[in-house]
Amino acid sequence: HVQLVESGGGTAQAGRSLRLSCGASGSTYSRPCMGWFRQAPGKEREWVALIRTGGSTWYADSVKGRFTCDQDNAKNTVYLQMNSLKPEDTAMYYCAARSGVCVVDANKYNYWGQGTQVTVS
Repeated sequence: HVQLVESGGGTAQAGRSLRLSCGASGSTYSRPCMGWFRQAPGKEREWVALIRTGGSTWYADSVKGRFTCDQDNAKNTVYLQMNSLKPEDTAMYYCAARSGVCVVDANKYNYWGQGTQVTVS
């Protein structure tokens, strides 16, 4: 069983930065794909960034060039560095993990954190 705990959310002005962290339990073998998703009020959950254990990353077009996802396998932690924040980035951000290949469909992810709120004004 994998447990995920996000931290680092908060309020930021447009153009500023925030860094989210996701601490994960369990071996990376049980969660080779980690992802960041977000959900704004009244909208569906959407994928933001994905990262595999080997370091490969994928980004949604809306955040490409502004957000960076990386990981520290020794600390079992995945990060989401968010730069040049925009008001439309306001959402609840979730960390997720799955035991298979990385996909953008949130329904395919087995494990979820509780979420951390990001508000950009």
